[in-house]
Amino acid sequence: MDTTVEVQTCERADAYLRTCPSRTVLDVLGSKWVALVVPTLRTGPMRFGALRRRLDGITQKTLTQTLRNLERDGLVARTVHPTSPPSVEYGLTELGHSASDLLEQMRVWAETHLTHVLDARRRYVGDGPEPVAFGRSTDRLP
Repeated sequence: MDTTVEVQTCERADAYLRTCPSRTVLDVLGSKWVALVVPTLRTGPMRFGALRRRLDGITQKTLTQTLRNLERDGLVARTVHPTSPPSVEYGLTELGHSASDLLEQMRVWAETHLTHVLDARRRYVGDGPEPVAFGRSTDRLP
């Protein structure tokens, strides 16, 4: 994820317009790691190492870039404590807290509907059960 961005303006935010800078916000929020980092910080500030341990599979480079992008966009604040050696914590800003509920709901939805999505993928590639014809009450997703 690129940490540099040209600051753009627009008269009216409309993400459906290709020139609207709100698309850059959607790019950030749509990142897998942003969708996991932001909700992880909901309970309070965390140090880099604790974040990395919680986010299984994230590389140091990716976590660093993600945190920098979130700090750049005002969702995360980086606090350096004057200890020896210096201690650094990352916490959500007010703007970050407002995005955290949405991102947490996305995570919960993904976990809740995982089996349905995996079944659909298997049907799509042809190695799963026959597609279900929706329309009857017993065929609907919960």
